[in-house]
Amino acid sequence: MSTNEQLKATIRKTADEAFDKEMDEINRQMKDEVLIALIGDVNAGKSSTINRIVGEEVAGVGAEPGETTEIKPYAYREKIIFIDTPGLNDVNLSNSAVTREYYRKTDVVLFFLNAAGTVYSEAEKNSLQALEKINSNIIIVLNKIDAADEIDRLVRRIQQETGHKYQVIPVSSRTGQNIDTLRDSILDLLKKKSKDILFARTIKEKSSTANKWIIGAATSAGAVGAAPIPGADIIPITAIQIGLLTRLAALYNKPISRETAKEIVITAIVGNLGKSLFAQVLKIFPGAGSVAGAGVAGAITLALGYSVKYAYERNIEVTPETVGRLYKKFRERTKKQDVSQITSLDDPK
Repeated sequence: MSTNEQLKATIRKTADEAFDKEMDEINRQMKDEVLIALIGDVNAGKSSTINRIVGEEVAGVGAEPGETTEIKPYAYREKIIFIDTPGLNDVNLSNSAVTREYYRKTDVVLFFLNAAGTVYSEAEKNSLQALEKINSNIIIVLNKIDAADEIDRLVRRIQQETGHKYQVIPVSSRTGQNIDTLRDSILDLLKKKSKDILFARTIKEKSSTANKWIIGAATSAGAVGAAPIPGADIIPITAIQIGLLTRLAALYNKPISRETAKEIVITAIVGNLGKSLFAQVLKIFPGAGSVAGAGVAGAITLALGYSVKYAYERNIEVTPETVGRLYKKFRERTKKQDVSQITSLDDPK
């Protein structure tokens, strides 16, 4: 068997195992629910922020002052539940068994502060202290930064007064500033509970999440590609790329078959590199090959991810042939760039 055929056989075997593992995880996640609690005064911009995060209007979130004093769960599509509180002073966390149970089960708590108001008032402090005894999966959202000054100072003060225990993310739900950062932080918390794919798949806004996953996979592949052991990177890089393909398919709700995923990875690793790059990935040239391999592995994965993303977002059928054509164009864009410096790619024209 030739070296080329041996490589393909190794990729196919690794891809089979990685595909089964990833699909098991995705299918398991689809059976869960995601609960996200929104705590903050009615003028903190909870509803507008959630609308920005998911990419469309979420009905029911954002009560008017005095409308209700109860915790209200709202189902956003299937299995994503937003739990809204109308105002900090309207709900007694310490005395309500129902409220405590909701917050105990919540996966992510978004604690809203109004940058244009009295930031982290005594009432807000008391609410946070009561809440963190029940659930510490908290992200502090400092909203309305477009209407306030000295945002960095406000963030530092909040961090100091909360003991640096939680992320403080300044956003503007009006302009959209830092919403991607907030969405990423929510996904990071959900990933710890193996619920990030479910949330990402359900919300309408998907592009920034796809970018995050693609860059993360490319960075991981680049780190693996720097391993000094000849040939040691093929198996983990294959697993990373299969994982990226299956996650992107789940994100865009575009099922991908095992065979298609395998052939796309083979096309990426073998079909489009040429003999000199192929040698680098295999570490045929010790020393220099290990350094070059890091750039090659990362760039291959980056171009592969953006090719698949491009196809999904334009309803192009994802096949080894179509991805291969897109891949070649993206590969030209990325081969001279540092993977860690790339945040997005335009159309491959």
